[in-house]
Amino acid sequence: MSSRTLRVLALAATALLSATSLAACGKSDDTASASGEAAAIRLGYFPNITHAPALIGVKNGLFQQALGSTKLEPKTFNAGPAAIEALFSGAVDATYIGPNPAINGWATSKGTALKIIAGSTSGGAGLVVRQGINTPADLKGKKLATPQLGNTQDVALRAWLKSNGLNADQQGGGDVSVLPQDNATALQAFAQGAIDGAWVPEPNLSRMIIESKGKLLVDEKTLWPNGQFVTTHLIVKQEFLKKYPVTVKKLLQGHLAALKVIKTDNAGAQKAANEQLAALSGKPLKDEILTAAFKNLTFTADPIASSLYTSAQHAQDVGLLKPVDLKGIYDLGPLNELLKADGQPGLSDAAASS
Repeated sequence: MSSRTLRVLALAATALLSATSLAACGKSDDTASASGEAAAIRLGYFPNITHAPALIGVKNGLFQQALGSTKLEPKTFNAGPAAIEALFSGAVDATYIGPNPAINGWATSKGTALKIIAGSTSGGAGLVVRQGINTPADLKGKKLATPQLGNTQDVALRAWLKSNGLNADQQGGGDVSVLPQDNATALQAFAQGAIDGAWVPEPNLSRMIIESKGKLLVDEKTLWPNGQFVTTHLIVKQEFLKKYPVTVKKLLQGHLAALKVIKTDNAGAQKAANEQLAALSGKPLKDEILTAAFKNLTFTADPIASSLYTSAQHAQDVGLLKPVDLKGIYDLGPLNELLKADGQPGLSDAAASS
């Protein structure tokens, strides 16, 4: 993570640990209920296809239907560190987010800020480069982009470069220059030839290939056992979970309902997700891009916990994270209760067995 983000997170974590900040309590304290239900829940998510369950859950009213009298207050973010900062400050109670910002939030707060309560999305990320780049060696001296220093794709790229004998420092130097750029900037920069490639999530991966004639040099699925790794999961503020377990369980019901729509009505799910994207950004994805992106993603409640532990190790290996104990970062109890009630097997929060 950048030094600025680390400073912000450290300050926010101090406020969280002191438990004296009114912002950290937010609206929830004013509506404390013995029933375990909050008057409102503020849910963060990104205007991105990798957050499709959130897009669909908001668009189709699935969250609100499950929440009943609890009001859903959705908020959008463009990067994981910003969403974590919002969770720390009390601006949101739960959020969809990638693995590495969640790990960083857990580490910064010394395990007090959040819990991962469900998986959401697997896959859909990789390194897209311009034609003529065919091997890792061809990247020497090239410029590559990632969404943000220390975010999930940034860690993945840096770990892959290191495994192939290439170095990239946090200031943009080294064998390969890695530049933090938001998705819109990276798309434009790649189209104009200002960068040679980018490690990005969907739909930007498909857009770079289809719209700018890029080639997929690394499909991240090929780097993980069974091609499975967590791209997005759902986290909740620990304080909120303790005070309002019923509301959190109802939020999970809405999440599972959105996943069911994707499984049983994929065309309808794509339409709903795209309509919500258009409502947020002012422009829907082209059908070709939308179809390609959905095909490259797997939407699942399984948090694929083993990949989280590996992602943390990758971040440590490239100097973006100090050693951290992730024991306790998951609370899959409410999710597994819902799955069991629906006749489905429970999910594990264990690391991969050696």
